[in-house]
Amino acid sequence: MPNSPQTPGIVAQRLSSEQVAQNFATYQPAYDAHEARVAADRCYFCHDAPCMTACPTAIDIPLFIRQIATGTPDAAAKTIFAQNIMGGMCARVCPTETLCEEVCVREVAEGKPVEIGRLQRYATDSLMAKGVHPFTRAADTGKRVAVVGAGPAGLACAHRLALHGHAVTVYDRRPKAGGLNEYGIAAYKSTDDFAAQEVEWLLKIGGITLQTGKELGRDITLAGLEAAFDAVFLGFGLGGVNRLGLAGEDMAGVANAVDFIATLRQTDDKAALEVGRDVVVIGGGMTAVDAAVQAKLLGAQTVTMVYRRGKEKMSASVYEQEHATACGVTIVYGAAPVKILGARKVEGVEFAYESGETFTLRADQVFKAIGQTLVGEPIARDGKKLSNRVGKVWAGGDCAVGGEDLTVTAVAQGRDAAEEIHSVLTGAVR
Repeated sequence: MPNSPQTPGIVAQRLSSEQVAQNFATYQPAYDAHEARVAADRCYFCHDAPCMTACPTAIDIPLFIRQIATGTPDAAAKTIFAQNIMGGMCARVCPTETLCEEVCVREVAEGKPVEIGRLQRYATDSLMAKGVHPFTRAADTGKRVAVVGAGPAGLACAHRLALHGHAVTVYDRRPKAGGLNEYGIAAYKSTDDFAAQEVEWLLKIGGITLQTGKELGRDITLAGLEAAFDAVFLGFGLGGVNRLGLAGEDMAGVANAVDFIATLRQTDDKAALEVGRDVVVIGGGMTAVDAAVQAKLLGAQTVTMVYRRGKEKMSASVYEQEHATACGVTIVYGAAPVKILGARKVEGVEFAYESGETFTLRADQVFKAIGQTLVGEPIARDGKKLSNRVGKVWAGGDCAVGGEDLTVTAVAQGRDAAEEIHSVLTGAVR
């Protein structure tokens, strides 16, 4: 008999496996062919399209939507993939509401944008379902490039380099490729093992060798890679997690939100995962939202997100905040944690508003989501991130300057680094 959501403590089976599976089913259903044509017909196909300017990968959005409207979704997919080879995942997780859709002329005029993200998903899914890779690899150049990190930046870089005919070896410390897409995104946003399917499809370009379980500094060294390869790309993300700096932070029941999310993504029967009755999530970004919503989907009775600044400063979009509250999450703004309460296990968290007024939230589980940090310094830093290029070593994605904790930005940086590496290797530039 599954436990009731009122059961105290951190326990499994708060809800039945069937109920949890239903809760985690895709929260934004895919278009069918008719729905996609109708949605595409709303586009004005602007000549100076603001949506295209707002897209970090500069996809020709009016063109691919026109291709859907004229009944050629495969052509639309190729238009998308030419700029963003991971357009399928980006269609699922990209914050379109603050990028392309926010500047859509329909949004400005009517308050309802063309649903660009869902149209992108329709096109990319249609082509990927056929098992077809839209591009052909160029003749082998004889050049070899190492890529460290099989996340969005590394895979985008590897694909573009392979497309140009270079031989690429991708190393990743985890047992599966995908990086953020595989381990760091809410399970309800990427269902049916889509991240792994996308990696398998991407590798069909050929010329890419994937080696998992290989960590920089443990199994491979930067010096060794520089000696063995013509160029190196670092796209290993941010491996460290910021700490609250409070006593009791390491007691039972206090965990990092990123670890919670990663475990969820790798678990088939999510109902078997333990979750608290009263859950507190500290932070205001997408990781905080993903942890909070999923705790609720697992059957937590109360889930409260607490963010130290105001709503307008929260890095999670208004859309995501509203989605969280619609799922039953309470969001408290303008309060910072000052004390974790409990003896051997957490019992609550004390917070203080800017005014100095304090309040306490009961909690048997606390998730920290206050940002991640760079671990290791294989090349020079530029501020808190790696420099984008030092000699024959390039860097991109979250670990590098310009990284924004977005799949689409990481893809853009990986792709652009690959083009620069290609130019250097072929002698076009130095």
